[in-house]
Amino acid sequence: MSQPPIYNPPPVATPPPAQAEAPRLGAPKPIEDLHIDELLGVVIDKNCSDLHISPNSEPVIRLDGKLHRLNYEKFTPQQSQRMMYEIISDDNITKFEQTKELDFSYSVPRRARFRVNMYRDRGAVAAAFRLIATKIPTVEELSLPPILKQLSERPRGLILVTGPTGSGKSTSLAAMINHINSNFAHHIITIEDPIEYLHPHKMCIVNQRELGQDTMSFGNALRASLREDPDILLVGEMRDMETIALAITAAETGHLVFATLHTNNAAESIDRIIDVFPPGQQEQIRVQLSNNIVAIISQQLLPRANGPGRVPANEIMLATPAVRNLIRENKTHQIPSIIQTSAAAGNITMDQCLRDLYLKGIITLDEAMTRCMNVEELKKMINLGGAQGSGPGGGPNPPRR
Repeated sequence: MSQPPIYNPPPVATPPPAQAEAPRLGAPKPIEDLHIDELLGVVIDKNCSDLHISPNSEPVIRLDGKLHRLNYEKFTPQQSQRMMYEIISDDNITKFEQTKELDFSYSVPRRARFRVNMYRDRGAVAAAFRLIATKIPTVEELSLPPILKQLSERPRGLILVTGPTGSGKSTSLAAMINHINSNFAHHIITIEDPIEYLHPHKMCIVNQRELGQDTMSFGNALRASLREDPDILLVGEMRDMETIALAITAAETGHLVFATLHTNNAAESIDRIIDVFPPGQQEQIRVQLSNNIVAIISQQLLPRANGPGRVPANEIMLATPAVRNLIRENKTHQIPSIIQTSAAAGNITMDQCLRDLYLKGIITLDEAMTRCMNVEELKKMINLGGAQGSGPGGGPNPPRR
């Protein structure tokens, strides 16, 4: 049997040294001995909102609402655990291994603070870091409606800031608390999980309590706060029936209460609060809520049309007599119509806000359509059925007045 012919490959030219080194310029950076502060430094320098640590993935940042992979090697489960266990105490390691989740705050000295959630992902350790600016931004710097400053000056009642995760609720609340702290002499107590923005004592006394470290639950802290001589209470999140009931009671007893909910609009927020309670209590809660609600501010963050950064879109429901009556009579489905027709009082629907942002050229038409509550209604408001022209952002002209 004859042997197969021997294949002689053509000679390969050796590239010059500069070309030989080029492929290594973009090689992923090692993470074997990497400290988390290096990755958080990238987040701070690029002004990102989040950092994600996941096993079998490179570090991932969120910039202007979009995810980007950093040029590092992928984490092994051992490496992600090592990196996270380096920055938490032995007590928190024990707590994490028992509960499989852990909320805490972490600081890069003299640079920034982060809110951290650590969790299990298919048995391995993963984490999400949310950047908290060291400087508390003002209402003006955040491009929030000026009426938020007026609302924060109310003497009593319940103010809700709602929206999906990552919509800037905590930052908006921090700006409102900072306005009070800079202009009025009050006692402010915040109950957070974990503490995010650090409020120094200015004109106000500001006491900030963190779940796990300073109190065992929102309910316990709220109940105790009523004996701590507060003027203003901030509840990081109304998670359960006890917290909601105590927040409404605190507003009813003469305090100004700020709180957050993960809901998309005012009507949904009211329904969420009522539905937490058993049927036998819902009528009483409707009456209490209608008497004590001051405003519901629903928020989204949208990418700017031209340039980096994001801009808030806010629906504002002020508790007018008509709104209070709809809450009492369980007709919350009519609230959007009341908001839409009472702009003179300071109300604005999410779709009206999106229309205004689009007509000013701040957001794109596609973004407005994606984020709106009623596509057909928004089309009418920006006159998409009319003559096409060169309106803001390359869209249609605004309706003629």
